[in-house]
Amino acid sequence: MNASRKPATDRHTITRRRLLQSTLAAGAGLTILPSGTLAGPKAPSNKLNIAVIGAWGRARAHFKSIQNENIVALCDVDDNNLAKAAETFPKAKHYADWRKCLEQKDVDAVVCSTTDHTHAFIACWALNRDMHIYCEKPLANTVEEARVVRSKWLAKKDKLATQVGTQRHAHPNFDRVREMILDGAVGNLQHVHAWGDRELRYNTSYLPPAGDPPANLHYDLWIGPAQMHPYNPDYFKGCLGWNMFWDFGSGQIGDMGSHTIDLAWYPIDATLPTSAEAFGQEFNPDITPVDMTATFEHPANDWRGPIKVTWYQGAHGAARREMDPFKNGHGALFVGDKAMLAAGFTNHKLLPLKEGGSLDHYTPRPESEQIPPMGGFQEQWVNACKGDLKCACDFKYSGDVIEMQLLGLVAYRVGKKLEYDHKAGRVTNCDEANELLSRKYRDGWVLDG
Repeated sequence: MNASRKPATDRHTITRRRLLQSTLAAGAGLTILPSGTLAGPKAPSNKLNIAVIGAWGRARAHFKSIQNENIVALCDVDDNNLAKAAETFPKAKHYADWRKCLEQKDVDAVVCSTTDHTHAFIACWALNRDMHIYCEKPLANTVEEARVVRSKWLAKKDKLATQVGTQRHAHPNFDRVREMILDGAVGNLQHVHAWGDRELRYNTSYLPPAGDPPANLHYDLWIGPAQMHPYNPDYFKGCLGWNMFWDFGSGQIGDMGSHTIDLAWYPIDATLPTSAEAFGQEFNPDITPVDMTATFEHPANDWRGPIKVTWYQGAHGAARREMDPFKNGHGALFVGDKAMLAAGFTNHKLLPLKEGGSLDHYTPRPESEQIPPMGGFQEQWVNACKGDLKCACDFKYSGDVIEMQLLGLVAYRVGKKLEYDHKAGRVTNCDEANELLSRKYRDGWVLDG
């Protein structure tokens, strides 16, 4: 089955009429809204009322893209972080508890940059209150969370814009790789490999008690829906201080894996796998694996046959890096029956299947037929909230990706190949695996609130 050429505009479609309207309006400093009306940047109706939940750290990367909106609420479990963010957004109300923040009536949209184990909660609560949301990756910490968040947004996709923070997707290289796969550069696609070589081995268990939390830190709120663990300041040394622990994150497959698998996912038009199997280092009940390989089987779609997708991390990823001419620490390799395509976030190269093999079967698209650049990633979401609601990494696209990734962790934990009914969200051949698709939350914390 040959990959057929898709329309040049593809996922970032813009009509000639819309382009003409936008160009004319831009000269007057105006914006075209979905209704066809014009609103200038100073018009109150053209500004979002945004709540920033998780107000420091990764949140700072969003400040520039939202600085022209109305930042009406700041929420952080660390009072010091709130004070620092307030220097940029002095008019915003302050909260320590995101549940109270989301009850503020004038909030239109949310930027979520909290710990991974609260992402799905904040996403669900925001969607339930008809708020647009930009959520940092990963979107969920369990298969069930991914499915709940995705279904919530699909029910409201005609009124709310969503984006997951895989901002590397904005690199034009992502579009060039997609075009090459769609246009048959590798022939019939058979297997996609993606890897990350990060190896963090400095913890083997949850951290021991280390005194009381400082007065500025609302530690109980930081723990949130996870099971309680005693305070230790080492949890607060950036995201790599906590995301390898099962209760707080999904380790490398959910961290850099979200970015790298996005590179592999965008060109293949996949949805959800029918199976998952994984192996790696010995299971640790406290720490997610450093070294792991996970393979997923995906059914055929309307332009390609069935394929496999394999993720390698840690030492397994470092070994796979050697098949990449760029030696990318995080990269992908698309293997077909005619050629291979190696890619990193900003580079790619078509390779013959064997040394000296021909690549004459492939002709690159002319520039006039290329997918147009998406522009700023965060800005795309801001504009979508005010316009057509369409984002490159919405909760359907990204929800499918993280569901697959988290299913891989379940397969690793049970140590067997899982047959997956993706419509029902159930493993059909392992009851133990079904128990791991969700988790128990602390009393007082509700996912779908």
